Amino acid sequence: MTDVDTLRAIIELERKEGYADKTVLGGLDRYLQRQASQIRQSLILTRNEVKKKDLIPQLLADFDELNLANYDYASHSMSDRKIWIASILQWLNRLAKAKQEGETPYSSQGELKSQESIDFGPQACNSKPEKATIKDNLLIQNRNGGLNSPITAISGITVKAAARLAKFGVKTIEDLLYFFPRRYVDYSQRKTISQLEEGKEQTIIASIWQTRIATFGNLRSTEAILADETGIIRAVWFNQPYLAKNFPANARIVVSGTVREFKGEKVFESPEWELIRDKAGSKSKLRAEDVAISDETIHTARLVPIYPLTYGLYPRQMRKWIKEVVNGYVGQVRDFLPPETKSRCQLIDLPHALTQIHYPDNQLIAENARERLAFDELFILQLGVLSRKRDWQESQPGNAFRIHQEIIDRFLSYLPFTLTQAQQKVLQEIIDDLQKSKAMSRLLQGEVGSGKTVVATLALLIAAANSCQGALMAPTEVLAEQHFRNIGSYLAKLADQEEKTPNIKCYSGFLPKPFTIALLVGSLSNSEKRNLHHRIKQGEIDIIVGTHALIQKGVEFNHLGLAIIDEQHRFGVSQRSALRQKGFNPHILVMTATPIPRTMALTFYGDLDISVIDELPPGRQTIKTKWLKPDYMEKAYSFIRREIGKDNQAFIICPLIEESESLATKAATTEYERLSHEVFPDLKLGLLHGQMPASEKEEAMRRFRAREFDILVSTSVVEVGIDIPRATVMLVEGAERFGLSQLHQFRGRVGRGKNQGYCILIPETYAAEIRERLHLMEVIHNGFALAEKDLELRGPGEFFGTQQSGLPNFKVAKLSNIHLLELARREAVALFDSDPDLGKSENSLLKERLNKIWSQTTEWS
Repeated sequence: MTDVDTLRAIIELERKEGYADKTVLGGLDRYLQRQASQIRQSLILTRNEVKKKDLIPQLLADFDELNLANYDYASHSMSDRKIWIASILQWLNRLAKAKQEGETPYSSQGELKSQESIDFGPQACNSKPEKATIKDNLLIQNRNGGLNSPITAISGITVKAAARLAKFGVKTIEDLLYFFPRRYVDYSQRKTISQLEEGKEQTIIASIWQTRIATFGNLRSTEAILADETGIIRAVWFNQPYLAKNFPANARIVVSGTVREFKGEKVFESPEWELIRDKAGSKSKLRAEDVAISDETIHTARLVPIYPLTYGLYPRQMRKWIKEVVNGYVGQVRDFLPPETKSRCQLIDLPHALTQIHYPDNQLIAENARERLAFDELFILQLGVLSRKRDWQESQPGNAFRIHQEIIDRFLSYLPFTLTQAQQKVLQEIIDDLQKSKAMSRLLQGEVGSGKTVVATLALLIAAANSCQGALMAPTEVLAEQHFRNIGSYLAKLADQEEKTPNIKCYSGFLPKPFTIALLVGSLSNSEKRNLHHRIKQGEIDIIVGTHALIQKGVEFNHLGLAIIDEQHRFGVSQRSALRQKGFNPHILVMTATPIPRTMALTFYGDLDISVIDELPPGRQTIKTKWLKPDYMEKAYSFIRREIGKDNQAFIICPLIEESESLATKAATTEYERLSHEVFPDLKLGLLHGQMPASEKEEAMRRFRAREFDILVSTSVVEVGIDIPRATVMLVEGAERFGLSQLHQFRGRVGRGKNQGYCILIPETYAAEIRERLHLMEVIHNGFALAEKDLELRGPGEFFGTQQSGLPNFKVAKLSNIHLLELARREAVALFDSDPDLGKSENSLLKERLNKIWSQTTEWS
């Protein structure tokens, strides 16, 4: 029995034994590590058994991709083992077929046989023409499912390759059509050999004079001598000796790549290549001038697409598959945009856009294709959020509140400050909404300390005055407790307390009847929770402040009329929806202290009306901000020590939790140990990071607020959170790793008491662009202005992930493209006003597309 036969016997037995890795003593890995090279050598010796000997390099390359010696079978899941074993058996079957019938996986014309399913290695798709035959196209078009067919319908996409593509969310033919290139390599610049310049990307069309396998260092490689009417040049493909068989003498070839100089000669190093063939499939003898090269090529002589890849996927392979999909399926794509919209916005047709984004004729048409597809994403998004807002407001009648102006006036008169003009404007917008029978859906933006809580308290009082319950949900217990305490402090000045427990307070003498405010958080005892649940259900609690505990199954409201979500981006869409569904279409107010640029607000909150408190109360001090070189770290520590000596506290922020071998960034845990023992051994330090259990995070913040710690070493989890009035210093290490908006949030955590606040930013490196960004922190103290700069410098970044916000993902659209964003918004509003249900016949395809895209998100029905 040959080594190959033994391999088949063992693999078959492994499959029969349920992939349990018990077939070979010591495990399958040990056997394969020992035998892989012998199996490969046995394959080489089978050359005499195979009639078409040029098949051997292909089979060898595919064998190498199986990676028998290094696969680590024992560590893989059962499903991964099944796929890998199936791939080996598939390869063994191909070998056996070639030996028995002398067949090759290619037809005589060089076309891939459409019925074959072959998983190619890195050399795949290199010598066969990429244009599908008429028979292949008919086969593709007639497959069941059409655009919804699985990608394994494409020649060469095996189950294993499909699993790799699934990592990118590519599972169907349509997914593959919408799997867009990241960029293009411009190989459209055609030159003669005499015109070639070193270091530039260029294309030549030449004849192959000679091909040989050469050794460079320890690498067996392919070397070809190419010639045209102006000269000759060498082309070398390192570590790819199998390519030599694909380059017959006198064949015409297109070569694209970068020319290097080696020992005084110009050389193409591992260029892209394609053979030119005539219509009969044989090597072409036509001159370059007589051939429309860019119409025939996909790897050379054009703008060549570069796709995202993962291990086991290769550029030539990916381009071939997508070319086959474009040729065979793009005709089935129906353009869902209304003709009037396309004409008004000067957008190209969708099938043409999908063709040109993959294989553009030139850079201009590539940009037009990208603009059409980006518009589609933004347009569908805007229609979706507008529909979502309408459904929220019109699915059920809302609670129209009566506004008791005397209650509002009395509350404001007892405040120790006067509302700013921005607060007054926002308050009036909320009051106007609360009076309507349509439920309010409003986003309230305001920087830390701008006075959002006062406005929210008034809204809750208006709900209570209308015999409705109000709920305020915060992301952490510490923040919920802070809101409970602050609201209580406002009310204590204008009402008498009848009931006072740690988590329940009752007030009388302000509203027509006594009203009660309660705190519901996870750390309460079971008996306390049961008591609160009962009183909430009976309507005995008017205002409920809490965390995620508010949306637990055991919580039933008697009459929830207003739901407020604070720091809303910390909650998923399903959590926000769960609170809304606790009542009968209640008014919704979501608040954030994170400044959001207008373009992002239009995109992510198109379903909400937006209010902005864009000024701070008079007398609110500016946090003095300075960035320092790493050499000045000791001076920063000395400054912190001086501030603590004045009975103040400090934050030290680190980007990571634990040390990373790939990043030199200081980690919070390591830095906490170092600072505790080496820098501040006489001070009390606390540690806070996102991987701590929730109870430990809450405890760390409580202890810091209680001044049990002088310094809190933390990751970015303090970006939004508790007031620490005695905290005056915010030191951010590795400051270049944070966005401007995030750095602004950090410094908003200090200087909230009477003493001056300071923010010290220390980057690990300080290249020119880093110095520029950090300098903006020194001179700009308006969060909205910084957010706009952040968007301009970094793009959308991590403001809010689309998954968190429950919105469709963008593949080509960029939020920095303000013109296109506003165009899509304007067109969506106009269409929505004229046909909100998309019931007109000309909008039927658009409605179908809208439902398909939004059905994949967390909140859409």
